[in-house]
Amino acid sequence: MKNILFVCVENSCRSQLAEAFGHIHKSKDVAVYSAGSKPSGQVNLKAVVTMAELGYDMGRHHSQSLDEMPAIDYDAVITMGCGDSCPWVKGRIREDWGLPDPKHLSENEFRAARDEIEKRVIDLLRRLS
Repeated sequence: MKNILFVCVENSCRSQLAEAFGHIHKSKDVAVYSAGSKPSGQVNLKAVVTMAELGYDMGRHHSQSLDEMPAIDYDAVITMGCGDSCPWVKGRIREDWGLPDPKHLSENEFRAARDEIEKRVIDLLRRLS
């Protein structure tokens, strides 16, 4: 089993989108998680709406803390661009994708950010297989 953790500050948008695309595109031997260093307690409505446009229901997603993550070995830990706000979590692969928080973008700009996250998740899953 391969384990992937996506991390951003609020765990409301970027890391939630990455987790969603991880669930969509992963194989059965991959587990996908997301968390935040300072979780907002809710998933961004634009994330919910734009994933629904693709047929994905984020109803089971919730904003959660890194402290709530299982104490397991992660094959990949991906931070979304939160710099020092994201604490170090051990992972075989560690990357910072440097993505700005899209929560204040227009709907079309938000969709472009969503699509960029999907491309990166697909590439990560390919590299882990």
